[in-house]
Parts: sequence; C-alpha cells; structure tokens
Amino acid sequence: MKQTGVQRIKPGVSRSVHLCIAALLWTSIGIMLIVRGWGWIGPGIARLLAVLAFLAGTLKSVFILDKTADRSISRIKKFNDATCVGAVYSWKTWLLVGLMMAFGITMRSLTDPGMVIGTLYIAIGWALLFSSRRGWVAWWQWIHHD
Repeated sequence: MKQTGVQRIKPGVSRSVHLCIAALLWTSIGIMLIVRGWGWIGPGIARLLAVLAFLAGTLKSVFILDKTADRSISRIKKFNDATCVGAVYSWKTWLLVGLMMAFGITMRSLTDPGMVIGTLYIAIGWALLFSSRRGWVAWWQWIHHD
C-alpha cells in the first residue's frame, strides 16, 4: 500500500515499541529526578529525607500511578501497528507533562533547589520508576506472547 502526504513521514511504530517507550520514559525520567533530588538534598543528616521521599513515592506509585500506567497500557494495546510514536501518551498527558516541566523550571528559578525540592524530586522520581514496572511487565508479556 502506497502512503501519501503525512503518512509517508509519520514515525509509526508497533504496539510493542509503544509499550517499551512508555516504560522507558517513566524509568529514565524517574532515575533523572532521583539523581537530581539526591544532589539537592545535600550531605549529612538531611539525606534521611530520602527515606521519607521513597515512602511517599511508593504510596503515590501504588495508589495513583499504577492505575495511570494500567490505563496507558490498555490504551496502547488498542492501537493499530504503525501508530505514530507520539501517541504513546494522549494529548492530555503530554499537556500535563509540559505543565509539570514548566512548574519544575519555575520552582527552580524562584528558589535555590534544596532539601524540600530535592525530597519532592526523589518522591516523584521513585513513584515513576516504581510504577514503570507495570509497563515493563506489559512489554515483556507482549513480546513473548506473539
């Protein structure tokens, strides 16, 4: 089938690639946030805040992000193969990502990142990283099911 116009340049990928990208994004962004947060908390006793951050992140993961990941996985599984790679997340999710990035940039520009922002980054990063397991399991099952 000959494709014309936008269809020729659209970066369409399979559902397994979408599942992998979704999990990879949550994993890599989670790790990046944890590393940044760890650096901002500072040395010494303040690092005990990381324990609080990991606890809060685990709760956010289990009670909120796992459900979000499951909805995203279900959505991806309904795709046709060759769906645009950008469809890995809905436009509402991309908008939320943009708003969260703008909020993070604003927070860092208004104040010196320190213990509070560092703890928040670790909590959010851990929640993303921990919930990414749902995506990795879905991807693994998808590629081994075929």
